[in-house]
Amino acid sequence: MPSLLEALEQKYGDPVDSDSSPDADSAGISVAIFVPCKSPRAAVPALLVLNDCDIATAGEREALVAKCSNVEELDLAKNKLDQWTEVFGILEHMPRLKFVNLSFNSLSKPIDISLDKRWDELRNLVLNSTYVNWKSVQKILDHLPNLEELHLSLNDYNNVNLHDTNTTECECSENKNDNCDCQNVALQKKHSVIRILHFTGNPINNWREISKLGYAFPNLESLVLAKCPIKSLDLNEEESNEGLNTNCNKGSQNGLNSNSKNESPYDAFKSLKILNLNSTNLSSWDDIEYLAKFPSLQCVRIQGCPLWESNEYTEYERRQLLIARLPNIQTLNGGGGITAEEREAAERAFIRFYMDKPESDRPERYSELVQIHGKLDPLVNVDLRPEKRVRITFTCGSNSEIKSVDIYRTVSDLKQRLEGFAGFPASKMRLFYVDQDLRDIQGPELMRYPSKQLFSYNIRSGDEIIIVCKQETKRRTHSESNITEKQERAMYNL
Repeated sequence: MPSLLEALEQKYGDPVDSDSSPDADSAGISVAIFVPCKSPRAAVPALLVLNDCDIATAGEREALVAKCSNVEELDLAKNKLDQWTEVFGILEHMPRLKFVNLSFNSLSKPIDISLDKRWDELRNLVLNSTYVNWKSVQKILDHLPNLEELHLSLNDYNNVNLHDTNTTECECSENKNDNCDCQNVALQKKHSVIRILHFTGNPINNWREISKLGYAFPNLESLVLAKCPIKSLDLNEEESNEGLNTNCNKGSQNGLNSNSKNESPYDAFKSLKILNLNSTNLSSWDDIEYLAKFPSLQCVRIQGCPLWESNEYTEYERRQLLIARLPNIQTLNGGGGITAEEREAAERAFIRFYMDKPESDRPERYSELVQIHGKLDPLVNVDLRPEKRVRITFTCGSNSEIKSVDIYRTVSDLKQRLEGFAGFPASKMRLFYVDQDLRDIQGPELMRYPSKQLFSYNIRSGDEIIIVCKQETKRRTHSESNITEKQERAMYNL
C-alpha cells in the first residue's frame, strides 16, 4: 500500500525532462523564456484530495514538509489509514490545515502516543465512519483549540462519553452534591468553540445521552441527528439498554453528570439554533412541544418520523400543526422562511383543528393561541365545483320531456343521445339553448359547435333545449349560407 508521499508523487510528480539539442537553424537566436521555480504539477495545491488511494502511511518526513507546507484542506477519505501515529505524522507537516477529512478510514484503535503539537488553524474535522472511540475524540479535541465543526456520523456510538478522565473529584462530588457543575465548567473551557456537530446514523435511542453532547459543547449552534433512533425527548422515559455492553454502560455512568432531577430536554442546548431530527423514531406530539421550549432554536428538520406515518393529516395540515406548535421556528424542513401570513393561517387552523376535540385532548398551545386570536367560528364548507348533472327540459315539436344531462358531454354527443326522443338522426338535428332567465331578452341560442361541452353554455337545471329538424332545401347560394342566427331562428319559428 502506498504512502501519502507516494500518492502525491503519482498525482503531482515532476514530469520527465527530455534533453533536446537545438536545431541548426535556431543557432544564434536569443529567446527569453520564463521558467517557474516549480513545475505546475509539482506544486501541491492548497486543496489536496487523495480519496481512495489506499494510503496507509505518511512517508518520508522531509519530502512531506517540502511538498505539503501550504496545504489548507486535506481530504483522505476511503484510504487504509488505521494507525493514529501515521495520521498525526501527516498532519504535523501541514501547519496551515483548516479542514481535514478522514472518513471511512478504520481508526478505532486508541491513541497511544503523547501529542505536543496543537493545530490552531484547524476549523473543520470529519471523522465519519472511522469508529474512533470517545477517549480518542477527547484527546484530539484537546489539541484543536479552535475547532468549529466536528463530524462524528456513522461511528456506531450507542452512548456519549466526553468527560475529562484527568479531572479529579471536586468538593461537590465529595459532599454528594447532585447539582455539581464542575465537570461542565471543565468541558466548557475545552470545547466551547465548537458550533456545528454532525452525529448522523449513530444508534443512540434516548435523549439523555444526546444531552451530554450539549453539555460537552455548550455553544453548539447546529446539531444533526438524522437517522438516530431517538424515541423521545423526554428525559424521564425509561432508557433502553438493548445493544449496550458492560463497558458502554460503565462509560455512560462515568460520563458527564447531566442527570439532574429538574433537568429539561433543552437545558443542555441553550445556544442551539439548527436541529435536524429527520428519520428518527419520534412518535409523539409531546416531543414537538419540547422543541418549542428550546430557547434559541430557529430551524428544524423533522421528516420521516413515525409521527407522520398515520394518514390522519395531509402534508399541508401537518406543516400547519408544526408551525403553530413551534412559535420561535423561522424555517421548517428547509425551504424559505415562515412568513407572518403563513404563521397566522397555521395558528388559526390549529385552533379550528382542536376546537371540536375534548378539552383533555387539547395541547397547552391551544389555550395560548386562543388568547392571541380569540375563539374562532368553524369554516363553512363551500363547494364551488360545478354540478356534474343538471335537469333540462327537452322540447321537440309538441313533445316535451325533462332529462338529467351530464354537463361535460359535447353538443355532438348530446345530439346522438336525443335521436330516439326526436325521431330523426343527429345529422339533421338543430339544438337551441334557452336560458330560463334570459328567455324573453335573448331568446334561443343556436348550439352551433359540435365539440363544445354543455357546461360552457353555463347551463343549469331548469333551462330548456329545443330540438328542430333541418329544413330540406336545395343547395344554398353563398348569400343564403350567411344568414344570421336571428334569421335562422325565424326560419324555425323560434
